[in-house]
Amino acid sequence: MTFNRFIYKKKTILRHKLEKYPKLQKIVTSIYLKYCNATGFLHTTPDFYIIGFAKCGTTSLFEYLISHPNIHPPKGKEIDFFDRLYSRGINWYKVGFPFKIQKFFDTVFLRKKFLTGEATPRYIEHPHAINRIKEITPNAKFIILLRNPIDRAFSQHNMNVKNDYEINNFSDALKEEPRRIANRIEKMSNDVSYYSWNFDLYAYLEHGIYVDKIKRWMEVFPKEQFFIIQSEEFLKNPSKIYNDVLEFLGLANWEPKEFVLYKKREYKEKMNSDLRNELVEYFKPHNKRLYDFLGKSFDWDK
Repeated sequence: MTFNRFIYKKKTILRHKLEKYPKLQKIVTSIYLKYCNATGFLHTTPDFYIIGFAKCGTTSLFEYLISHPNIHPPKGKEIDFFDRLYSRGINWYKVGFPFKIQKFFDTVFLRKKFLTGEATPRYIEHPHAINRIKEITPNAKFIILLRNPIDRAFSQHNMNVKNDYEINNFSDALKEEPRRIANRIEKMSNDVSYYSWNFDLYAYLEHGIYVDKIKRWMEVFPKEQFFIIQSEEFLKNPSKIYNDVLEFLGLANWEPKEFVLYKKREYKEKMNSDLRNELVEYFKPHNKRLYDFLGKSFDWDK
C-alpha cells in the first residue's frame, strides 16, 4: 500500500467517526481545508482519467493500473472533484495526489516514468466536469469503458437493490426512470452548486446512450487523447486490453500478478427475455450512432 492510499484510509476512518460529532467535524474540516490550501502546490495533478461508464469495469481497470510500478495512485479511486466536490477547491483535489518531489526523484534520479490518475465514471455525464478538467489538465488522457447498455443497466439496478437504493424490480425501475431524473441534467447545468444523486442512481437507460456523451468530450479534447474499451473484450482478454492501455499511456508492457474481476456480483433477479428484446430495440438506433461515430461495431444488438 502506498503512503497516499494509507493516509486516505486513515482519513476515511476518521471521517466516519467524526460524523457522530457535527461541530467537531466542522472544525476539523476547516483545519484540513486550510492545510490543503497551504500545501496543494506541492502535489501533482492527474496524467489520465477513467471517466466512464459506471458498471463497465472501471474498478478492475483502475486497480490493474495502479499496480503498475510507474503509476502512482491517488487517495482513492473516485475522488468526485470535477462533479460534486468542486467547491472544495483545486488545492483540496491536489492533496489527494502524490508529491511533486516524488515525481522529481523518480524521473530525474531513477529515470523512471511517473504517472498518476483517477477514475470517476460520473465525470463523462456531468455538464461542468469537461470544462473544469480542460482548465486544469488540458493534456490529460481519457479512458472510457463501454458495456452492452442493457447489461450495464441491469447491473446498476442490482447494485442499487443491494445497497437499498432501489425497491422496484428492473422493469418497474425503467418505467420510473423518466420521473426520477426529469430535469436533473438541466438543473445541474444551470446551477454549478447542484448535484443530482437521482440522475446518478436511476438513469438506467440514459447512462447507456453513450454516443452523445463521447461526442461532447471529443468536441473539447482531441480524439487522440481518448482510449475506448469494449468491456466484453476487456473481460475476455484482460492482458491484451491492459497492455493496450499501457501503450496508450506511453508505458511498456507489464503484467500484474493476476487479473481479478473486482466488484463481481451474482444477480438474484433474472432479466425477462421479452424485456431484453424490448431493450435491444430501444438501444439499437443509439448503438448504431455509436458504431458510426467510432467506426467500430460492438455487436450488442443480437
